[in-house]
Amino acid sequence: MAKLKTKTAFLCSACGDDFPKWYGQCPSCKEWSTLSEFKVSAKKNGRTAVLRDSKNLSDILRIEQKDRIHTGLGEADRVLGGGLLPGSLVLLGGNPGVGKSTLALHICSGSTQKALYISAEESEEQVALRARRLGVSSEQLFLSGENQLDGIISHIDRIQPELVIVDSIQTIMNGELDSLPGSPSQIRDCGQRLLEISKQKDVTILIVGHVTKDGSIAGPKMLEHMVDTVLYMEGDDRYDHRILRSAKNRFGTTHEVGIFHMDSGGLKEIENPSEMFLAERSVSIPGTSIYPSLEGTRPILVEVQALVSSSNFGTPQRNVNGFDYKRLGMLIAVLEKRMGLSMGMKDVFVNLVGGLRVDDPAADLSIISSIASSAMDKPIEENTVLLGEVGLAGEIRSISKLEHRLSEAAVLGFKTAIIPSGSFNKKLKKIKCDIQPVKFVKDVFQILF
Repeated sequence: MAKLKTKTAFLCSACGDDFPKWYGQCPSCKEWSTLSEFKVSAKKNGRTAVLRDSKNLSDILRIEQKDRIHTGLGEADRVLGGGLLPGSLVLLGGNPGVGKSTLALHICSGSTQKALYISAEESEEQVALRARRLGVSSEQLFLSGENQLDGIISHIDRIQPELVIVDSIQTIMNGELDSLPGSPSQIRDCGQRLLEISKQKDVTILIVGHVTKDGSIAGPKMLEHMVDTVLYMEGDDRYDHRILRSAKNRFGTTHEVGIFHMDSGGLKEIENPSEMFLAERSVSIPGTSIYPSLEGTRPILVEVQALVSSSNFGTPQRNVNGFDYKRLGMLIAVLEKRMGLSMGMKDVFVNLVGGLRVDDPAADLSIISSIASSAMDKPIEENTVLLGEVGLAGEIRSISKLEHRLSEAAVLGFKTAIIPSGSFNKKLKKIKCDIQPVKFVKDVFQILF
């Protein structure tokens, strides 16, 4: 029998493109040291292409919209935009032990549709033990420890489920490829095959994926491009709560968050996260302030803490948790240049309490005020919230969706809100809160200190 020929290719783990030879820098995405070697068998895979007919847009619009698959968790449905859409491919990532598999089991039990749980990392008995601990029981849930892609497809054809969980994509292997499970070529091909199945069979597939040290999904970046929704499960061993965040959603809003409490019994929903984040807030202590964050469509109040102290070393420290490090450096520079506060020989530490990470420029005003409060040793009034983007000239720039943020603050009993003057409008007058518009950082400091 003739020996099957193989060819060598090089796959970029950042963008997913492949090349016939190795490059130090990827020609497509310009990332360095991202190409890895893999071998592809020259044998035919035996797959038959399924051709799909084109459809008229008017005919499609006349068809009734498909009902979403509810997960049984209101917080998860919120992040997904109302539930799982039939025929969609969802990617769920997170650090080891954060609760990805637990969330997947909750979704299987909460859904009323027939579900298939593929656990390539654990046996069926191990998954059943976790389900018993979590109180998960469903006659519509089927378990399988299959890790071969062809075997998974045969299970889907036989059981005909409406929902499929694949845990995890890094352990699934396509026998047609001459590479190990978890390699970029395997992840790319398996992801593409699962995408084809979800669209052709109109089945919802949720893929669980591991993340790298920098928090991104392990494997080629194109995996995130081909799926419909990308979810991240965030959490810290120091806290009992977990945050489910949507980084991409073709059928809903992005950056939406759901908050859960995790214990031995699984995940419990937290309906009012603002109260949880402010439960142990510091009062009348210099360096603390309250910032009304907006995660997707949900306003969440977050306590900002700052500590400024004399540096004991030649180079002052700049540490921040939950906020962009480079933006913190910009705010410190504005304090020095525009407000005359000497920060060159001061250590600055900033922390957003609760482990929540924000990239909203509206947090600038609260952070810069907390730093100034600690540096001057003057506390900020406890019933005050601050929000606004700070420019390099010390100006306070306007922000979006101000009404939703301030309404949440008023409900929780805050009396004063310092906002950008450019964002003030007539709709804000109905909010039971003393709103003080400002144009520059110096105006804010005159009010606070």
